[in-house]
Amino acid sequence: MSASEFNDTFLKACRREPTDYAPVWFMRQAGRYDPEYRRLKERYSLMDICRNPELAAEVTAMPVRKLGVDAAILYSDIMNPVSALGVAFTIVKDVGPVVHRPVRTADDVRRLRPFSIDGDLERVLDTIRILDRELRVPLIGFAGAPFTIASYLVEGRPTRQYLRTKAMMYGAPDVWRELLDKLADMAAGYLRAQLECGADAVQLFDSWAGALSPADFRAYVLPAVRKIFDHLADCPQPKIYYPGVGSGELLPELRGLKCDVVSVDWRVSIREARRRTGGGFAVQGNLDPAVLLAPLAVVERTAASIIDEGLEEPGFVFNLGHGLFPEAPFERVRELVAFVHEYSRKKAGAPRISGLRQDVVAVKPTREVAG
Repeated sequence: MSASEFNDTFLKACRREPTDYAPVWFMRQAGRYDPEYRRLKERYSLMDICRNPELAAEVTAMPVRKLGVDAAILYSDIMNPVSALGVAFTIVKDVGPVVHRPVRTADDVRRLRPFSIDGDLERVLDTIRILDRELRVPLIGFAGAPFTIASYLVEGRPTRQYLRTKAMMYGAPDVWRELLDKLADMAAGYLRAQLECGADAVQLFDSWAGALSPADFRAYVLPAVRKIFDHLADCPQPKIYYPGVGSGELLPELRGLKCDVVSVDWRVSIREARRRTGGGFAVQGNLDPAVLLAPLAVVERTAASIIDEGLEEPGFVFNLGHGLFPEAPFERVRELVAFVHEYSRKKAGAPRISGLRQDVVAVKPTREVAG
């Protein structure tokens, strides 16, 4: 691959630089909406794929090749690094992560090992090294944010009410803060390792922080999130924070956070997200994934309204407000990518290049991470 073939449009948008069109990628873009991926999952579990760097790299790259998206998201799971803390868990089909021994007391928290990259996590880094050599678009690494990971550790499995999690938060705040501090160290160390191995950007997923009030988020969660981004502040690659579904009321709390991009769900418009965050970040989002079940004309009309607001200022990445779901029609996802590229190119006033799926725009950046 010639270095001149690298498409850095996504990275430019993250840095709030002008772009010829709106870059697009999707959370969970490697997933069960793709028939080829479903066939793979008949033979391999999620963890089987994660432990096989060549296979994980192939699954990561599939949406780039098949959809024409402008960035790849590492195929992994937010629970992967918790095994390094000594936490045993199983990914159960149609349930999610199930923790064998939930973390609910001060002793449980103190038994957690200091985070280090070892075992299966070395295979994750090997996957990144392969992708660093092969991808023509930026690779996004990721980690789960402290509140979201803590909810799994404390509850023992996914929940919609977070009763045990909030009981610890309110009833044992010292234990809660100790747990989140350990999880912040884990996320910061894991993200730095990914950046050092070749990730071009990283995203911190706080999928369930929207379950909190702004006051509780500010008091019990934001210090740990801030710690992570402070730790990564010397890394030149873009950093993204996704505060999860239903988190629009939390956006004003993010002002001053040392990240580059805030990813928002569909409950808040792109224009309003910029206003609430003080205009200090690029913004990523925010199509409701359910719109993909609508006729193409509805998908395009809804996407166009998002793009119109996104392109009002530099610094916009088109995405969904949450991850792709298995029922999403594969062809509709591909049509959406083509529409975002075509429509945003016209809005930006850039010339159309027939048949283009990935622009030839830049030399691939060198990997330099301080520290």
